Amino acid sequence: MKAVVYENFSSIPKIMNVEDPAPENHGVVIKVAATGVCRSDWHGWMGNDPDIELPHVPGHEFAGIIEAVGKDVRRFKIGDRVTVPFVSGCGSCPECHGGNHQVCGNQTQPGFTHWGSFAEYVAIHHADVNLVNLPETMDFTTAASLGCRFVTSFRAVVDQGKVSAGQWVAVHGCGGVGLSAIMIANSIGANVIAIDVTDDKLALAKSLGAYVTINATKVTDVAEAIKEITCGGVHVSLDALGHPTTCVNSIKSLKKLGKHIQVGLLVADQATPAIPMNLVIAHELEIIGSHGMQAFRYDAMLAMIKSGKLSPERLLGRTITLEESIEALVNIDRVNPPGVTVITGF
Repeated sequence: MKAVVYENFSSIPKIMNVEDPAPENHGVVIKVAATGVCRSDWHGWMGNDPDIELPHVPGHEFAGIIEAVGKDVRRFKIGDRVTVPFVSGCGSCPECHGGNHQVCGNQTQPGFTHWGSFAEYVAIHHADVNLVNLPETMDFTTAASLGCRFVTSFRAVVDQGKVSAGQWVAVHGCGGVGLSAIMIANSIGANVIAIDVTDDKLALAKSLGAYVTINATKVTDVAEAIKEITCGGVHVSLDALGHPTTCVNSIKSLKKLGKHIQVGLLVADQATPAIPMNLVIAHELEIIGSHGMQAFRYDAMLAMIKSGKLSPERLLGRTITLEESIEALVNIDRVNPPGVTVITGF
């Protein structure tokens, strides 16, 4: 099969012909129809993920058609249209038995623990636990855009943040995760404040339901600007970027008893930000992590999409080819256009 491969961290990937994957007894092989280009892929390429062994094929948010099925798979068959959470649970550990596949201690992640979806085919383990059937009405590009970003934001807003109508919600960072969170929180009836450093992303955030937008480069203090707008702070705030500045701003923008949800990855020398614990204690704030979403929770999200309350296709920015994905991947920290970039040409 054709695939994007990097042989060293931070070295330019190449298009190569490599061996097709074969399914494990409990797994499947999926013919990739569309796959997103995500900042997490960039972190992996930079060498920030200890699970990656070289040479490596990135890619973890995708949709396609089942090409081959392992002998122990019962719920899925060749030809099924499917997608998959970026965290695949084993189905057997205490966390999985408790319904928390997203923190499975034996988890696999295509594009990290094994070769991913910047390729014509990708293998998925424990298929009966992790695959999600796609509605016939949903195209593969939209399904891939759900990826890690939309589903992660859904769980962050709905399950972790428990956002309700009328609450104030701040979203720091208007990339794919942030824009998804804005749309989801707005659909619930929350008043959303979007924060970013570029006006084009803030304009897109406004079109997706942000009540107020703040350009962080044009205010002296982001947290104080949020408190002024909300007369005291937000109920829930998400760091959708993953940076010490956005993390701390998110916490400082909370009202008393508020919730900070950390969604964006903080890695390398940024992994331990200076959290204002005096505020956490005095205001009884909650700091909550959010890491993916279980396959069985897709039903609630897909129902909201079917009803028209959520329109993930509006997050699409551009579609590119596998060859073009190399430039998109290596430059994502410097050139990151609004919306989600999806590979559709293989």
